[in-house]
Amino acid sequence: MKKLITLALVAFLGLSSAMAQQVDLRRKINVSGTAETEVTPDIIYIGISLKEYLNGKKKVDITELEKQLFAAVQKAGIAKENLTISNLSSWNYETEKKKNPDFLASKQYRLKVSDLNKFNAILEAIDAKGIANTNIESYDYSKIESLKKDLKIKALLAAKEKATYMVEALGDKLGSVIEIQDGGDNVIQPVYRTFAMKAEMSDAAGAPELDFKKIKLNFTVNAVFEIK
Repeated sequence: MKKLITLALVAFLGLSSAMAQQVDLRRKINVSGTAETEVTPDIIYIGISLKEYLNGKKKVDITELEKQLFAAVQKAGIAKENLTISNLSSWNYETEKKKNPDFLASKQYRLKVSDLNKFNAILEAIDAKGIANTNIESYDYSKIESLKKDLKIKALLAAKEKATYMVEALGDKLGSVIEIQDGGDNVIQPVYRTFAMKAEMSDAAGAPELDFKKIKLNFTVNAVFEIK
């Protein structure tokens, strides 16, 4: 029994000694640095919904509205592959037309643009009564990953600068970095309003004016430095 107690005591003392050796007794300073910027989205996906309508007794066909849209996209200098059909509500158009002569077909498109001003020009070239609604679906910045990297480096350097003047104010010097923690990505996307052009609107209404808002990026880096 005495041997067991002795062994347990030796093990405890050895563990305590090992733990004591692991305690970091270095003087340290923990700071955070931030960096931010704003960029204008250069990748914008817009939803466009076209719908047939009656002009008196005459129906304005969806194919005519499509021709106007395709021509306007081409005139704006946008590649044709940037315009795709996202939804076709009248996939059985011919069947529905036979059942109901008054059936009005509609199609939804997705357009990729880099400049919202071009989109305004496209809307102005389409029969306003045939535009059911439009909305901005998503947006992005083509160089956002490299921008994130640059901002995080700036945030880290800002943390080091802060630590330096705080330590030097007390007559000490800043040592090497001990630990770096990424505060995560904080990307604030712009919020665009959804706008619509109903069939009852006159042609004179023209295309809606769009607010050109920016993406805001803000990054924080936490760092621990040794104090010499």
